[in-house]
Amino acid sequence: MYAVIASGGKQERVEVGSVVEVELLGVAENEEVSFSPVLVVDGSTVVAGRGALAAAKVAGKVVGTAKGPKVTGFTYQPKARARRRFGHRQHYTVVEITAIDPGAKTPARTGAKKPQEA
Repeated sequence: MYAVIASGGKQERVEVGSVVEVELLGVAENEEVSFSPVLVVDGSTVVAGRGALAAAKVAGKVVGTAKGPKVTGFTYQPKARARRRFGHRQHYTVVEITAIDPGAKTPARTGAKKPQEA
């Protein structure tokens, strides 16, 4: 079973036991966090849509924080002697996924439509 969660404007595919880096949450280490999934897949059962995912939850435990790679930038304006170097390093919260609850069980959805009766 896996789920797709949204955090910080980005989506991430997660499974139970996986460790992911999400945007900084401001939560202390070893605390529980929960995410609202965008999609839950359990074998052939796919749960998607706001109504079906209203009761679904993805739980995780905060492992710590991490820093992303350093990004350097440089601006330059010709003929004005204007030069500026800058750097940025994004901070992340490291979360270990502990449980995926799909909520209500719904039947698998297939792409085939029912034939219309004449």
